[in-house]
Amino acid sequence: MKTLPIYDAQQLGELIRSRRRELGLTQTEVAEVANANLRFVSELERGKPTARLENVLRVLATLGIELEARIR
Repeated sequence: MKTLPIYDAQQLGELIRSRRRELGLTQTEVAEVANANLRFVSELERGKPTARLENVLRVLATLGIELEARIR
């Protein structure tokens, strides 16, 4: 399992886009499975910093990405 530090919305968006493409999915397919709309997935991949956490977590779960928080 690969662990990547994420420090901002842009990096999270890049990770999501990369994983989606790796899985061969379209933004529409991810949106449908995650019960989100296409605009949300698109904005998330572009690093929009105001995304709702609940929706972000659903997209991450759809793509098999686990979110972990660490105290530094």
